[in-house]
Amino acid sequence: MKNQASIKYAPAADSSSASHQKKEFTISVFTENQIGLLSRIAIIFSRRKINVESLNVSPTEIEGISRFTIVIAEVEEVVSKLNRQIEKQVEVLKSYYNVSEDIVWQELAMYKVPTNVISEKAKVERLLREYGAQAVAIRSDYTVFETVGHREETDGLLNALAPYGLIEFVRSARVAIIKDSEGFHAKLKEFEQHEPSQEVIENEYLDKRDEVFTM
Repeated sequence: MKNQASIKYAPAADSSSASHQKKEFTISVFTENQIGLLSRIAIIFSRRKINVESLNVSPTEIEGISRFTIVIAEVEEVVSKLNRQIEKQVEVLKSYYNVSEDIVWQELAMYKVPTNVISEKAKVERLLREYGAQAVAIRSDYTVFETVGHREETDGLLNALAPYGLIEFVRSARVAIIKDSEGFHAKLKEFEQHEPSQEVIENEYLDKRDEVFTM
C-alpha cells in the first residue's frame, strides 16, 4: 500500500498583526509653563521602558503656552495610552499623536569639516551643494555647515562626509506642525479673546478644560 503524501497547510495570516507593528509617532503636548513638568513627562516613558528618539520644548504663538514635541517608535495602542496618561498631568491642556504623514516636520543638523578638505576636494563641495548645506562658521582649520530636512536627508550627508575626515556632527530635536490642528489654536485664541488675562497666570485654564477643548 502506497503511503499517502501528507499535506501541510500554512497557518492563516493574522490580520491584526499589521496593527501591532511599531511605527514612528510624533506626540505634540500643549502645556502651561510649570517647573518639573518635563521630568514628570519623561517618567511616563521611562516607566514603560519606551525610548524617546527626539524631544523638543518650545514656546507657541500664545504667551505662556509651551509645546512639547516627542518622537517615539511604538504600536498605536501603546501610544494612545501614553497620550491619555500625559493629558492627566494638571498643566497639560491638550496632547495629540500623529504619524509622519499627518505633520510637517524638520530637523536641523550641523557638520564640522576640515577646511582644507573642502578646498582641495571638489567632490566634497559638490556634496554640500547637493544637500543644500550652508556654511555658518569658517576657520582655517575647520568649517561648520548646517542643513535642515528629514532624518534620511541629514543622515545621507552624514554618511557621505564620513570618508572625508568629518570632525563632528550634531542634530537637533524634531520640530513639527500638525497639518490639521486649527481647532486647538482657534479655540484657545477665541477663549483668550473672551477672557483675556493681563499677565500669565499658572493653570488659569485648568478649571475650564471642557469649555476650551471640545475636540
